[in-house]
Amino acid sequence: MTSAITWIFIFLVLYWSYCFFWGVRASKQISSADDYFLSGRSLSPWVFAIAATGISFAGWTFIAHPGLIFRDGFQFANTSFFAIAVAISGVVLLKRQWMLGRRFRFTTSGEMLSAYFKDDTLRVISVCIALLFGIPFAALLFGSSGFLISELTNGIFSRNVAMWSLSGFVLLYSIMGGMQAIAKISVVQTILFFLGMIILGLFALDLAGGFDSLNQGLANIAKNITSHLGKTKGMGGGNFPGYFAIPGVIQFTDGIGIETPKGGPWTAIMTLTFMMSVMGIQSSPTFTMLGFTSKSTKGFSIHQIWGAAACVGIIMFLFSTLQGVSANLLGANSAVNQAGFAIAQHLPELSKAQYTELVMHYIKLVGSTSPWMVGFLAICAIAALQVTAAAFMSTTGNILSRDIYVHYFNKDADYKTQIKAAKLLTALVFFCGMLLASFSMEATLILGSLAIACSFQLWPSLLGVTWFPWITKNAAIAGVIIGIIVVIFTEILGQKITGGRLPWGVWPWTIHSAVWGMFFNISICLIISLMTSQDPDKKHRDTFHSFFQKHSVTASNDRWSKPVGGLLLMVWMFFAIGPGSIFGNFIFGKPNAGYDSWMLGMPSIWAWQIIWWALGVGLIWFLANKLRMSTEPEKEIESINQ
Repeated sequence: MTSAITWIFIFLVLYWSYCFFWGVRASKQISSADDYFLSGRSLSPWVFAIAATGISFAGWTFIAHPGLIFRDGFQFANTSFFAIAVAISGVVLLKRQWMLGRRFRFTTSGEMLSAYFKDDTLRVISVCIALLFGIPFAALLFGSSGFLISELTNGIFSRNVAMWSLSGFVLLYSIMGGMQAIAKISVVQTILFFLGMIILGLFALDLAGGFDSLNQGLANIAKNITSHLGKTKGMGGGNFPGYFAIPGVIQFTDGIGIETPKGGPWTAIMTLTFMMSVMGIQSSPTFTMLGFTSKSTKGFSIHQIWGAAACVGIIMFLFSTLQGVSANLLGANSAVNQAGFAIAQHLPELSKAQYTELVMHYIKLVGSTSPWMVGFLAICAIAALQVTAAAFMSTTGNILSRDIYVHYFNKDADYKTQIKAAKLLTALVFFCGMLLASFSMEATLILGSLAIACSFQLWPSLLGVTWFPWITKNAAIAGVIIGIIVVIFTEILGQKITGGRLPWGVWPWTIHSAVWGMFFNISICLIISLMTSQDPDKKHRDTFHSFFQKHSVTASNDRWSKPVGGLLLMVWMFFAIGPGSIFGNFIFGKPNAGYDSWMLGMPSIWAWQIIWWALGVGLIWFLANKLRMSTEPEKEIESINQ
């Protein structure tokens, strides 16, 4: 293992050298606020597409996703459709926000919301959501990188020392080169993320003896072993093992921590609402800023179709799933070992709580034959964690500079003062996150888990800005506040605040907290908007939407595209991530009927997922290109200063 540790340091030096190079190079090209905050609004389409893909997915999938598939099986693998869901989110929101950024020179989401609704409340809420991403959410990712290096170096460095060292370098290049450095470094980090996932997936498949051997082993498990999830007991079309089936459309349980769903928690509605929650990534203040950096909208369709839907989709449905399910046959599952179905004892037995350690053990296992590969895979993992963390941490500091310091305290600040403030605030965000991760991982996890769900509550406000002028200021503000409160009280934090006195647990009725919040958010938003008969700001909002209409020309032969697109979207959602997904449990053979009954030589639900993933890529292409939701505006946009 000593040689493997040496290789880790060699690759780490090479990786740091690349990051430092771009930090220095980008710092020399900064001559305006836009250069630092938005890379001069001139990122090439391909740089944007690759960077946006890594920032959206890499950090929270490289370590956790394979481990959760190992723990919860193919019902959790259905959440891999977040590759399509995030792309849908971008299709709806990104282009029109970019158009407003070009027209009015907005730098942050808060500036855009404040200008549109003529009120600063949503600006402040946007900053608060950014802080959830920049402090606890980023700290979770930084903490994971520290744990990984500590384990791979056999404790030469403690978790905290490794975390502070690795993360400190991220802070350095972030404040040196601003958004340009982050974007250019993100390209390589994203490529490393893809390579790491592919290599580990193929490695796991090879250890399992190939695809046929893997599926024969899975068939033995499905037929003879009941996992901790139990059986579906009629939910989802039969009495199937929960590891190989979606446990019904919905289960009206009191919530995780109070009542256990039959066959597992990942019902069709749980998957659907989880997919909706991850749409909060691209409605986050960070992603609005990232969208403003692009030179044109061409990068949006590349990111949505090929980066998110196609590349991330195949990474999740194939290579991540291979890592997760193969582990059952490689020694990680004690029940499989006891039953004698394990192919080999390559991995240590892992409990349900140890699922995050799976990828780390795979990387260690590689070291027994290829020490240099341990170093390379360690850097792949670090890059995946840092590409997401760096973007959220840095943009949070930039948002604080623009939306708080400049707006409230120094409106006349020149670009050097704004950048200096952004660097100091980014450092403050970094230290807050690191201290939180160093002394209370429980608090980090609880607060970090709120970020995406709370960000999803910005959807009605952003839809008002981009599509629906009838959403009023008071409706948007009240909706997002109520939505965030509901999110808190359907998450672990709500249980902590009330001392466990709530009559429900986390995610009651197998519905994600983000959607519970959105239900009340939209309800309040609709009621207040409909009750507002005299709206003095309506004409002001209409000027924004008139701008969209002038720059969006629809050809007469495209009049059927919108209804067809809407129909395709509804059908896809129903069968891929909605109630129709339960047909995947048995349509290609019942999971517990034996390998010979599996029509495609693999679990029915896995085949179903891959088919609907491929159809989802086609859907994103149709929405992005045929409906022109991610193409260039038909007319050139002239910038004006507000």
